[in-house]
Amino acid sequence: MSRRVLIPLVLLMATAVAALGLYLFQPWRIFTSSTATEGLPSFAPTPIPSSESAGDSAPAPTPLAPRELVSGELISHEHASSGSVRILELPDGSRILRFEGLDTSDGPDLKVWLSDAPVIEGTAGWHVFDDGAYLSLGALKASKGDQNYEIPAGTVLGDYSSVSIWCARFAVSFAAAELRM
Repeated sequence: MSRRVLIPLVLLMATAVAALGLYLFQPWRIFTSSTATEGLPSFAPTPIPSSESAGDSAPAPTPLAPRELVSGELISHEHASSGSVRILELPDGSRILRFEGLDTSDGPDLKVWLSDAPVIEGTAGWHVFDDGAYLSLGALKASKGDQNYEIPAGTVLGDYSSVSIWCARFAVSFAAAELRM
C-alpha cells in the first residue's frame, strides 16, 4: 500500500478507536460529580374526629416516622466510596432504600442494586453482584448526598443481603454494603 493511502487510513482508524474509547470510558466523569439532597419521607397521622367542641385546641399530631429494617456501611470497590445505606418501611407500608452521606465517583451507567451476593473487600468483590439474584432499583441519582430509591411492592427483602452501586457498562461494583439488622 502506498503512503498516500496508508496514512489517512491509519488516522481514520485511530480517530474511530479514540471516539469509541471516549464513548465507552467517558473519562471526563472523573472530574464531574452531582449531589442529590432528598429528605426522609414523612406522613402525618390521619386526624381522628373529636366529639369535643370545635373551640378546644388539641396538640397537632406528630408525623409518623419511617421504621429502619436493615442498614449497612458502604465499602469501596472500583472507586473510593463512603456513606451509609438503610432500608426503611414507611408508615403506608411501602419501603425505600436510602443512601445517607453518599460520596462516590461519577461513572457511566451506574445502577443501584439489591443483591444476594456477599460483600467482599478488594478486587475479589468487584464482579460478584451479577452472579446471583439481584434487583435494580434504577439509575444512581447522584454521586453525592442523601437519596431515596423505591423498593417495588412484593419484594422479599430476605432474598437480598447486600446493596451495590453497579456500573452496568463495565460489570463492576463501585461500592457495596452488607445489609444487617
